[in-house]
Amino acid sequence: MKSLLVTGGCGFIGSNFVRLLLANDAAELKSRGYDRLINVDSLTYAGNPANLQDLENSPAYAFSQTSILDQAAVGALLGEHSVSTLVHFAAESHVDRSIDTPEPFIETNVTGTLRLLEAARAHWRGLEGDEKEGFRFLHVSTDEVYGTLGPDDPAFCETTPYAPNSPYSASKASSDFLVRAYFHTYGLPVVTTNCSNNYGPFQFPEKLIPLVTLNALEGKPLPIYGDGKQIRDWLFVEDHCTGILAALEKGSLGETYCIGGRSEMENIQIVSRICTLLDELAPAVENEKLKAAGHTSYLDLITYVEDRPGHDRRYAINCSRIESECGWTPSETFDSGIRKTVTWYLENQDWCRVISEKKYARERLGQA
Repeated sequence: MKSLLVTGGCGFIGSNFVRLLLANDAAELKSRGYDRLINVDSLTYAGNPANLQDLENSPAYAFSQTSILDQAAVGALLGEHSVSTLVHFAAESHVDRSIDTPEPFIETNVTGTLRLLEAARAHWRGLEGDEKEGFRFLHVSTDEVYGTLGPDDPAFCETTPYAPNSPYSASKASSDFLVRAYFHTYGLPVVTTNCSNNYGPFQFPEKLIPLVTLNALEGKPLPIYGDGKQIRDWLFVEDHCTGILAALEKGSLGETYCIGGRSEMENIQIVSRICTLLDELAPAVENEKLKAAGHTSYLDLITYVEDRPGHDRRYAINCSRIESECGWTPSETFDSGIRKTVTWYLENQDWCRVISEKKYARERLGQA
């Protein structure tokens, strides 16, 4: 059997990646030459098994509640399932949390990646012939490692110098360097991807788009950091997943590929767009909480608050390399992607309620 192992597969991006491969009786997984997908997740606060509940009985799927910090356990899984490809999503990823408590970000993103690399290296060294030649380790990272851009600066690309400005981005930069080092020092066949801001179904409601959507429906204030003109490039999560597969299958070993949505927008524009969509899809005039407060539009909920420390002003991704070398382009525009996303949250209120009530007190917006 030939297996693909995913770390952090119960998180936002990881679960969308798993769903893409296991949809339609695992047709996508099989078409890419794999018999089975192994999901390794420690189920921290953002790891939600409900994201994959409808797929858990698939014969092509196996789940292990294992931390990437447990090198021996991960190594055993790699051998037991004859893993030929490892896609590493597992990470602490919320900037505000990293400002409050940096240590878990170092533990998971740096030490965890180190131990995962060691497990993968030991497994790879034990392979022979075509199995060793075909083994791949793909590391999923972020554009935040590059720091911030001015209004007229060229977008980040694969050769942009690293300049992380938060404990989160510093921890991801460190993990990127470890992956690079394992290629140059040990020859481990790795590929790294750095993506822009993701959005879409199953995103944990500490991040900007789901949090704005859910807070607006509850009639809560929508606090905007600073002037709200921080700019991000937005990437629909399913496009990110197909980009990862393209880099995995067509990318050059030891190289980095930037994956972006070609959709730069200010945070205030994002919030306003969500409010306008909600006015169309779930009108404020029919929302009892907004009516009671005298609001006629979700836009009335927008407020401005003090900016957070070290808030990067602009991110943008130049994804020309993955487009030219791997034949990938994003399928969704921001207009089509945000409509799909807001509609999903409106149609999955039970999922949202369980996540919000049990795991996260929605006190502030996660504006990356």
